[in-house]
Amino acid sequence: MAKEIKKVVLAYSGGLDTSIIIPWLKENYNNCEVIAVSGDVGQGTELDGLEEKAIKTGASKLYIEDLKEEFIRDYVFPTVQAGAIYENRYMLGTSFARPIIAKRIAEIALKEGADAICHGCTGKGNDQVRFELAIKAFAPDMEIIAPWRIWDIKSRDEEIDYAEAHNIPLKINRETNYSKDKNIWHLSHEGLDLEDPANEPQYNKEGFLEMGVSPEMAPDKATYLTIHFEKGIPTAIDGVEMGPVELVTKLNQLGGANGIGLADLVENRLVGMKSRGVYETPGGAILYHAHEVLETITLDKETARIKQYLSIKFADVVYNGQWYTPLREAMSAFVTETQKTVTGDVRLKLYKGNIINAGVTSPYTLYDEEVATFDEDNVYNQADSAGFINLFGLPIKVRAKLEQKRNANK
Repeated sequence: MAKEIKKVVLAYSGGLDTSIIIPWLKENYNNCEVIAVSGDVGQGTELDGLEEKAIKTGASKLYIEDLKEEFIRDYVFPTVQAGAIYENRYMLGTSFARPIIAKRIAEIALKEGADAICHGCTGKGNDQVRFELAIKAFAPDMEIIAPWRIWDIKSRDEEIDYAEAHNIPLKINRETNYSKDKNIWHLSHEGLDLEDPANEPQYNKEGFLEMGVSPEMAPDKATYLTIHFEKGIPTAIDGVEMGPVELVTKLNQLGGANGIGLADLVENRLVGMKSRGVYETPGGAILYHAHEVLETITLDKETARIKQYLSIKFADVVYNGQWYTPLREAMSAFVTETQKTVTGDVRLKLYKGNIINAGVTSPYTLYDEEVATFDEDNVYNQADSAGFINLFGLPIKVRAKLEQKRNANK
């Protein structure tokens, strides 16, 4: 197999896993050419010096693809519109970033005439599935190399040993080696003391949080903001129109400064095990909350209920890497239809980790004050409710009467 593989495209982040994979590929696949590809979904400074590092460790070249706008517009916002949150807490930051990155890697591999695509995902995690399902969707005949499933390295300590032996520079050390994933939407933390769910996350420890502060460290004064939505898509903050990247960046700043969007959860991975993670999603938490508030006045009850049911499945589909499937596309079509009237403004108050409702308006509101009022009105006849209750309660009444008869005959 090794002799047949002459050119490999590697999903490259410059982190520990992918840094050692370049020399490992060349050692194990007959000094094959390695082309590194980094999808920029908002990692920020993590991309600094990446080309020099990739070339120095043996890659022939590095693609850095700017995917931020497409990521937010075509993956993040549709998921927010769906109200999809995995297991009530996780706002899918890593989950929906993988399909867009893998899609671009597959496109480059086909363009470059590569023999294989390689990724650094472990055999225990979800990302191996997300990457490979996307690759199968766009390059179904491409061979996939997953070193973690076949090499002799068994731990992150052994990875560091390998890196040191091959003079590969690392930004981490053994003591502070949290496993992190960062993009414009979120930052995840796993490993070390977090592997024991009994341990409280060190939110106030310097350097732990990167996108904001803990609620205790947030200002004593609340921050008010107004988000405008057009058909379920956020388009402006406090009356200032913004593109997707600018808007999410601004909400991250506002949310982070007020201790918003911290989630500590033990989740069920796709491969079956439970995993503990701490997530920072300040802007995302605000958007999900605001969108849900706007839907309370713009969606009718039955549509909202069905959408709520589907949101659980939508989150599972995204989490499981099934973005490029007929099911996800069909669910998105339903969601898009529901969003036709989800236009309006949501005012929120951010205060020490809390998102507090401060008003909502929409030209498509279904809330009628004259109907809902406790004061005198001319549009609702309260006497009508008696007949409704008789019909609505008929099964209960019939069951009770028949039960009385059966008891009387005993």
